[in-house]
Amino acid sequence: MEDPVLIANNSSLDGQQWVITDTLLIGRDAACDVVIPDRQVSRQHARITKTGAVVMLEDLGSKNGTYLNGQPLTEPKQLTEADEITVAFTQNFLFLSSDATMPLAGIPPELMQAFRLRLEEDSKRVWVRGVELDPPLSAQQFSLLSVLYAKTGQVVSREELINAVWEEDTRWVTEQAFDALVRRLRERINALDPDYDYIVTVRGHGLRFHNDPH
Repeated sequence: MEDPVLIANNSSLDGQQWVITDTLLIGRDAACDVVIPDRQVSRQHARITKTGAVVMLEDLGSKNGTYLNGQPLTEPKQLTEADEITVAFTQNFLFLSSDATMPLAGIPPELMQAFRLRLEEDSKRVWVRGVELDPPLSAQQFSLLSVLYAKTGQVVSREELINAVWEEDTRWVTEQAFDALVRRLRERINALDPDYDYIVTVRGHGLRFHNDPH
């Protein structure tokens, strides 16, 4: 099982990541694991501690406070998937657990830039490693990716995917047609990131979408 990850968003640390294996000390001091070079941040500001599967966040008596999902942290709190951590209103972080099952669509849009692939449902746009797919995906390719993206990390059956893409026209969809669509979608995505498996076939069950922080 992979360890949880802390991802910086905005300010001087934007895009940096830290794997949480035991303890992460956050502060202005150069000896901290996560160094935030800002005078608003205390020398030892906050601490994240992993014990088994439990990850706790605590403020270390900082002057300007630590905030969890917008609320002041007055006592140690257990972190859960996609929690937002703010240190002294100067640096934001996103917490991702090791066994995350939360759809990426539930993560705040401004934090999605930290992931390898980002999909925008309303505009039908897709970015891979920060580069937009051009030309855009076909309607069927986008529909297929949208379903997988919304259920990142979960296995989605071929039947569910076919129903989502072809809707009421599924009677005429062959396995060859579905496989060809998956192949074309993989080719479009991997043209911008050839060394990463976004769409994994789980034989006998369906497809699973991977989208790690980059």
